[in-house]
Amino acid sequence: MRKVVFDIETTNIFSEVGKNDPALLNLAVVGIHDSETNEYSTYEQEELKTLWPILEKTDVLIGFNSDHFDIPLLNKYYPGDLTKIKSLDLMKEIKDVLGRRIGLGAIAEATLGTSKSGHGLEAITWWKNGEKEKVKKYCLDDVRLTRELYEYGIQKGYFKYKEGPQIKEIKLNTKHWNDKQDSGMTHTLPF
Repeated sequence: MRKVVFDIETTNIFSEVGKNDPALLNLAVVGIHDSETNEYSTYEQEELKTLWPILEKTDVLIGFNSDHFDIPLLNKYYPGDLTKIKSLDLMKEIKDVLGRRIGLGAIAEATLGTSKSGHGLEAITWWKNGEKEKVKKYCLDDVRLTRELYEYGIQKGYFKYKEGPQIKEIKLNTKHWNDKQDSGMTHTLPF
């Protein structure tokens, strides 16, 4: 089963576009880990044509807040419909159990003992200052954290989070995480 773990960084924020709609934001970079090649890579807007065939051949897109943010934003650039590919949004899995959202940094810290290497707002500033490689590294760091959380969840069946001074567990139903489904993709779009 081919899995692509991904994350997106943008060049702007919601307050700059006047609405909380990811499709109104502009893409800076997409970072991925492809289980088929076991490689990490990044794609800027002008390189997306090389990303599309990878996504079209994946069995599941794995992200953190990806159903709400990353997929709607990326779909704006894709000539088809990325929602046809099976998606596993780890933040949504957490919210379904806990009833609220918890950020990637908080889950990674409690579960993996690892912190994020920055913040999305910093990445936008770096991008605007021409520090593209710094943004790409930050994006891939988030992809690594998401991938490690996914693997931890599959193996252990839970994530951890802090509530006050206590570390608590979020029991997850991971049975469907590795189920293969027909994506409905035609794989015939010209690139």
